[in-house]
Amino acid sequence: MTYRCLQQMFLRLCFSTTALSMNYSLLRFEQRRSDMVCQKLLRQLPSTPQHCLEVRMDFQVPEEMKQAQQFQKEDAVLVIYEMLQQIFGILTRDFSSTGWSETIIEYLLVELQGQMDHVGPIQKEIMRKKNFTTGDMTIPHLKKYYINLGQYLKSMEYNSSAWTVVRAEMFKNFSFLKSLTGYLRD
Repeated sequence: MTYRCLQQMFLRLCFSTTALSMNYSLLRFEQRRSDMVCQKLLRQLPSTPQHCLEVRMDFQVPEEMKQAQQFQKEDAVLVIYEMLQQIFGILTRDFSSTGWSETIIEYLLVELQGQMDHVGPIQKEIMRKKNFTTGDMTIPHLKKYYINLGQYLKSMEYNSSAWTVVRAEMFKNFSFLKSLTGYLRD
């Protein structure tokens, strides 16, 4: 290899590491902003009476969401991306019985899609490099949790009480996303 080829390879390596590092800083900032926007939008959705929360069931919230766990930033990215995808999927179901504003739901979905667009390239890079420790073990637990949420909605025929319960779960999700965002440090 010539000196010039080695120099170009070195510059590419430095650039990609710097770019990824800058991406984590930007991603942390963007995630925090977007999580706040999503929570604000969720608060704007009317909820039905408190008694609806009594029809809750155990959705088998992953232990990782119940207890603070030490995540590497790469693991946090994997979990954040999976959660965003799953929340997006839940919110695209039939919510017509709730009286919720379609506009607010659309804003929520746009915000979630924007987050996935920011997280996606970094998630793909992490998966390509297999640069993670526990994130891939958390994903199956998350999928089961979201399957349970979806089955609950379906079994309750997407009624407003069921959506009130799911809305409360979404607040928990965004709280967990906020704590995961703290792991996105350079």
